[in-house]
Amino acid sequence: MSLSSSIQLANNSLKAAQIGLQVVGQNIANANTPGYIREEVVYAPAGTQKKGDLVLGLGVKVEAIVQKVDSFLENRLRGAVSDRASAEAQEDALQQLEGLIGELTDTDLSTSLNNFFNSVSEVLNQPESVTVRNLAVLQGDTLARDIQQIHRRAVEIRNHLNGEIENISGDINRLTKEIAELNFRIAETEGGGSSSSDAVGLRDQRLEALSELSEIIEIRALEQPDGTVSVYAEGDFLVLGRDRREVGITSVDGDGLVTSEIRIVATDSPLQAASGRLAGLYAARDSGGVGAFIDRLNTLAESLVFEFNRVFSGGQGLTGYETLTSEVIVTEPDSALDAAGLPFTPENGSFDVLVRNEQTGLTSTQTILVDLNGLDEDLTASQLVAQINAIDGLTAQFDVTGKVQIDSADADTTFAFANDTSGVLAALGINTFFTGSSASDIGVSSVLREDPSKFAASREGIGEDTENAVDLAAFPDRILNTQTNETISSLYDRLVNETVQASTVAQSVADGFRVFESQLEGEKLGISGVNLDEEAVRMITLQRTYQASARYIATIAELLEVLVNL
Repeated sequence: MSLSSSIQLANNSLKAAQIGLQVVGQNIANANTPGYIREEVVYAPAGTQKKGDLVLGLGVKVEAIVQKVDSFLENRLRGAVSDRASAEAQEDALQQLEGLIGELTDTDLSTSLNNFFNSVSEVLNQPESVTVRNLAVLQGDTLARDIQQIHRRAVEIRNHLNGEIENISGDINRLTKEIAELNFRIAETEGGGSSSSDAVGLRDQRLEALSELSEIIEIRALEQPDGTVSVYAEGDFLVLGRDRREVGITSVDGDGLVTSEIRIVATDSPLQAASGRLAGLYAARDSGGVGAFIDRLNTLAESLVFEFNRVFSGGQGLTGYETLTSEVIVTEPDSALDAAGLPFTPENGSFDVLVRNEQTGLTSTQTILVDLNGLDEDLTASQLVAQINAIDGLTAQFDVTGKVQIDSADADTTFAFANDTSGVLAALGINTFFTGSSASDIGVSSVLREDPSKFAASREGIGEDTENAVDLAAFPDRILNTQTNETISSLYDRLVNETVQASTVAQSVADGFRVFESQLEGEKLGISGVNLDEEAVRMITLQRTYQASARYIATIAELLEVLVNL
């Protein structure tokens, strides 16, 4: 080998060491940069030179500068990020619900329930006291307002989750646009796969974008030969090379609640979310979280309103009515009562109307048959009003709003109701305690708030006994459904237990996914992260290589000087 070839060899070694030191410096400078992937120089023999029968090497060359990435591990980590984000979205919502019911505090719903039924029990002890009856009405009003407040706050949580879903569509579009643009720049920088080096900075940005996207929705990222990545969500592509699909929001309003869904604009199909924050928000908003909680709360409120009213409406207060208007508007007066669109469905049975002459103290009883057996023409609301109107001393009609209005014919006549086996009085809101039909509108009758003497504690006549109050006080343990043996107490217990259990499970699942993600993140750092100790060793090695190469050049220079001086 000639001395000039030796100089070329030394020059190659110096350049390789310089590039290696520059990469080491790059790694050290970005040791704390989020998302940075450690770079590594790939060295290779610089070629050979034949000298007679000898084949001599020309030193070293830099083959490429590449990132230290384990693609399989990256895919596993993205999946773990999706699972953790989904679990955390559900965990957060369920913890809010657990705090909402406030169990084991002085302001929880069970306290309101107990206070109400305790106040009803007090009516048994002092049946002649209007003040005690008024306390029962006030406690019932407090219970109703507490249920409404819990429902309102649950709806606020649901609306917040729905708003997050709507905001996520913009994040998805931003990230897919960024990934598509980076695909173009990476392919351009790497020559469509012809370069042996990675577009390291651009690839760092793309990995970060993919990681952020995987937190929103579970994705599958496949790198193509030209350096671009294709991104799929459950079989639908979001990014394909330089092309991408946008997503949009579709909202449906039902029962006063807006339900938004993210859809792929090009196909108008739902964006499938198996995991990720979007999937967690869907689950937290709908059947797996707040939606289920609202349904259970509505079931509790509906059962309380209708079943308590069924018992209450068969009783009488200390005084009778001179006028009474139903709480419910009848929109289909000529349809059978069990098909008239009432909030609760009555059944075949009957009830009594008690008409009392306040001058003589005599009470007459008229039985109204509620024919809903389905065998012939069933009773309609119009026919029911006509039957009541036919009773001596009473008039009955629909008012201008469609409510049933019953009036005494003169000032000496009052009326009351008893023995309702059909539930029609509770369905129409006649002689009832609670109003409304769900957790959103439950309330207490304005008639009772204005005149608590109408609290129906008696069963055998106006102001006669407290038999109805006995049943009302025992209502928490009254079986509402003989097939399931459910009571108001068990419905409330189920509401609390399922909410607390769901919150506990969600927290446990989220903790598990956080640990798993942390483990994978540790594995990734071991491969792709910068270890300053290792970089320091590598820097010293390259420094020594550079020094040795420089010394080698100095030696060649001395030899050349000897030749020149001959």
